[in-house]
Amino acid sequence: MKPNRTPIYKLLGTPIHRFFGIVRLWIYTKAFTWALTIYGSIIMREKMSHNNGIAAVGSIRFVDNPGFPLHPFFEPGKTLPCRVRHAAASFMDDAMRVVRSMSIKMADTAKKSPMDIELNTGETALFWSIASFFRFAKYKKTRFGMQYEDYYRKYPTGVEGAHVGMRRDPTSFSNLRYYTQTPFMYKADDNVPRYIKYRTIPAEDVPETGLLDEYDMLIPTENQRILPGETRVRNYLKEEYVETLRTGPIKYKLQVQLHEASDDHDAEIFNCCRKWDEASHPWMDLAEITINKPLDWAESTRMIFTMKNLPKGLGIIPSYSIYDYNSLNFLRRHSDLARNARVWAIKIFGMPPEIPDNDVRNSNSA
Repeated sequence: MKPNRTPIYKLLGTPIHRFFGIVRLWIYTKAFTWALTIYGSIIMREKMSHNNGIAAVGSIRFVDNPGFPLHPFFEPGKTLPCRVRHAAASFMDDAMRVVRSMSIKMADTAKKSPMDIELNTGETALFWSIASFFRFAKYKKTRFGMQYEDYYRKYPTGVEGAHVGMRRDPTSFSNLRYYTQTPFMYKADDNVPRYIKYRTIPAEDVPETGLLDEYDMLIPTENQRILPGETRVRNYLKEEYVETLRTGPIKYKLQVQLHEASDDHDAEIFNCCRKWDEASHPWMDLAEITINKPLDWAESTRMIFTMKNLPKGLGIIPSYSIYDYNSLNFLRRHSDLARNARVWAIKIFGMPPEIPDNDVRNSNSA
């Protein structure tokens, strides 16, 4: 019997393919970042997304008795100053059917912090890799409150992600649930390699508002327009947040899911369009967030959240291709040129105007 030998081309194929995959990943990331920097950041002075937002300041305190192995940064009882920013994707009208977000900065600064976390409504996303994100961007084609029609027609996973993540008429940013969707590295004191996902929920057990109802499910996914007869101003959610803070603090819980790494795990564990089973991956309390005071438009606009603000052992998972599920966080981490250019452009050309209460509805401009 002849020995079972692996052909030499197969032995060389994996490292060669990985090398060219990494090169392609770098080229695509740099090309996208430069295009975004020139047009979006310098010319338009816009964020990469989620321009319609409000920021506030408070503190974050890690819980005393966590029910899982801890990373040294999450020291029980430790309290840090904190900023959060709530926003909506793409459009400037709070009453539209859009994905909402919450970004956390564990410092009272515009940029530098020991840790930033960016989260969106919905446990799953509308795209799953750099390659799918570029298709998502290609098919945007915004037209008076309509966008991504071709993308949703071609990619049913995007439709599922939109239905899960979009919110219509929430009563407050503070009663929504927000998820990182993508996993990150987690190296605790016990040296067991794990992956982690984060979410925020209200500190009190209150119902989430804005979930799509049966009527919304019948509306084409690309139609994000306000409903007929809408009378609230374009900034109603931001105004509600400010009014609530005048009466007292807003509180959240920061929670985590953990997955133990292994050499034979299913790659779908990294897919942000697939949620982790809560029976085997329960959500566990990590910290309490208390927000006390809103920040003004200028301070909120100058803020930068970046995945370079992550402690060692809590960073992004390595990626080797534009088709890799982990490539999305690679792109986010390496897009700081665009973020910094926007702040530079604001210093040179001035602050973008605030969003007026009453203006053209279903608009993506202030």
